[in-house]
Amino acid sequence: MQHMDDLSIRAATRADLDEVLAFWKVAAEGTSISDDRAGVVRLVERDPACLLLAECEGRLAGTVIAGFDGWRCHLYRLAVHPAQRRRGVATALLAAAEERFVRLGGRRGDAMVLDDNARAQHAWRAAGYEPESRWSRWVKHLPH
Repeated sequence: MQHMDDLSIRAATRADLDEVLAFWKVAAEGTSISDDRAGVVRLVERDPACLLLAECEGRLAGTVIAGFDGWRCHLYRLAVHPAQRRRGVATALLAAAEERFVRLGGRRGDAMVLDDNARAQHAWRAAGYEPESRWSRWVKHLPH
C-alpha cells in the first residue's frame, strides 16, 4: 500500500456539500434517501465536525461521516475515490473518526456496510471492525 504524504483531513463546510454529493455518486456504493443537499446540510448544521473529508493535492479523495449521538458512535459513507484506493485514505479517515469519538467519550464505533460489498467488508475488517451477527438493521422511512 502506498501512503499519501500530502493527505489532509478536515471537517466539511457548507461550501463543500455539492462536491461531496457529486463525489458520492462516483466513489460510494449504494444510495440513501438522505443523499440530497437538504439532508447533508442538516447533517453538518447539527454536527459541523461529523463529515470528514480527505484531500490530496487540493482534490477530494475520500469521506466518512463520524456521527456521535452522545451514546453511540456511528460511521457512514466511508468512500474513497477509485483512483485513490489502496493508498491509506480510508485508514486516515477512520483514524480521524476514531480520534473524534474518543475525544467525545465514545466507546465503540459501528459501521453500516452493504452485505454484497466485498471490497468494503475487506477494508472494514482490515481496520479492526467485524460484523455483529446478533443484530440486524431495521429501517422505516419517515414522511417528509
